[in-house]
Amino acid sequence: MECPFNPKESWHGAQMKFGEAAGETMSYGDYLALDQVLTAQRPRSPNHNEMLFIIQHQTSELWMKLMLHELHAVRAQLRSNDLSPAFKMMARVARIMDQLVHAWDVLATMTPPEYTAIRPYLGQSSGFQSFQYREIEFLLGNKNAALLQVHQHSPESYARLQDALQQPSIYDEAVMLMARAGLPVDQSRLNRDWQQATVADHSVETAWLAVYKAPDTHWELYELAEKLVDLETSFRYWRFRHLTTVERIIGFKKGTGGTEGASYLKMMLDVVLFPELFSLRTSL
Repeated sequence: MECPFNPKESWHGAQMKFGEAAGETMSYGDYLALDQVLTAQRPRSPNHNEMLFIIQHQTSELWMKLMLHELHAVRAQLRSNDLSPAFKMMARVARIMDQLVHAWDVLATMTPPEYTAIRPYLGQSSGFQSFQYREIEFLLGNKNAALLQVHQHSPESYARLQDALQQPSIYDEAVMLMARAGLPVDQSRLNRDWQQATVADHSVETAWLAVYKAPDTHWELYELAEKLVDLETSFRYWRFRHLTTVERIIGFKKGTGGTEGASYLKMMLDVVLFPELFSLRTSL
């Protein structure tokens, strides 16, 4: 009897369908929309160095778009108790943050006089207005409802941030996952106001301590904890490199748009996203 399945014919058929769907004439530039990407740099000053400033921030926003793509998926996987895919995604986000840390090395080649030459052309624009960065912080638990007003001019961005503010963060989902696994977490922590920033909770530290003291019993939660620590560590490096670059280029002047510049960035270094995962290390 003839076999009804021919792998070669199936592969050829799949190739034909892909070619028809994608378009036989589609090029590398078409696929990546390079006409739009490479014409999105529009310097406003006559200064040579503005191109660096624009590309630095545009590429950072692209990396942040990928981070958000991964972080939203991580939260969904934690909600469904499917940790293995979440681990891969979290590791990827940490490596993206490493990439962004090194991107500051390139911007740091801009000297104070070079930045001063382009600064008047920036108007009121400021990195503080990046809705994607704000959404990343909200997803990781550093929430502040007052910061929504910065984004009122964009209804779509405002709605996204409001949704991120009102939903549990990735760390909240991790804590609820521990509770579902039978570890002792106070009900008040599980029913807290999701719009508030993460605050250290003794019952959460006790639960994480149980995980760290018996990793073989709680291996997935143990790995989740270490992935979260990796994530926060990379985020701290990113913040610190941002601060040192700003100090190098503008010192302690106020930032564009009236922001506090280096003073604000220095204050943010004290923010701990997953407090119990760091405090428990003293207790172990």
